[in-house]
Amino acid sequence: MDAFDVLIIGGSAAGLSCALILGSAVQKPYAENKNIGIVVHQKSSALHEALLNNVLGFKKGTRGHQVLADGLNQLSEQYPHVVQIENEKVNKIEGEFPNFKVVTNKNSYQAKTVVVAVGPSNLFNIEGLMQYVIPHHSLPPHKERIMLKNNNHLVAEGIYVAGVLAGWRSQFTIAAGSGAQVATDILTLWNDGNHSMVHDSIF
Repeated sequence: MDAFDVLIIGGSAAGLSCALILGSAVQKPYAENKNIGIVVHQKSSALHEALLNNVLGFKKGTRGHQVLADGLNQLSEQYPHVVQIENEKVNKIEGEFPNFKVVTNKNSYQAKTVVVAVGPSNLFNIEGLMQYVIPHHSLPPHKERIMLKNNNHLVAEGIYVAGVLAGWRSQFTIAAGSGAQVATDILTLWNDGNHSMVHDSIF
């Protein structure tokens, strides 16, 4: 059974952003030996139909499905130490911090920390998390979307939620920022509570 310091569930805006930030910290002493994985399930991502005309840095006409594909390539090319788990869907999370067992339709994984970054569909059915499901606070009620009850992304010790499932509105940049926030929270924990971010510079 593969073991991870953090396992991210979901390969859309929030999940990929979280993975990229965590992966970019590989040179930091507090992160260099951490095992990071992401279940890159994208089938239900709303980005497949998105046209991203109002996103900073994206050219008019940028399509969401291409961003998803490019994001996976960016992660594998820049941070190959982040393990991408393909063609699997998470069915159950059991255990407690720091010893979670994440069960998919094909395998099981151990994880100290779990980040849940899937969509807010009312068909959400990950066993072990259903007690945290509540109606979404920031989307129209008739859409019947759900979120996981959380305090600043923290669902329970060792379990984070990111993106629209955390209660944010369904804008690409909001979801991506939520994933990045969760990543820096995890980096801060790894760094003994010292606030941590990862910035690259041309100088």
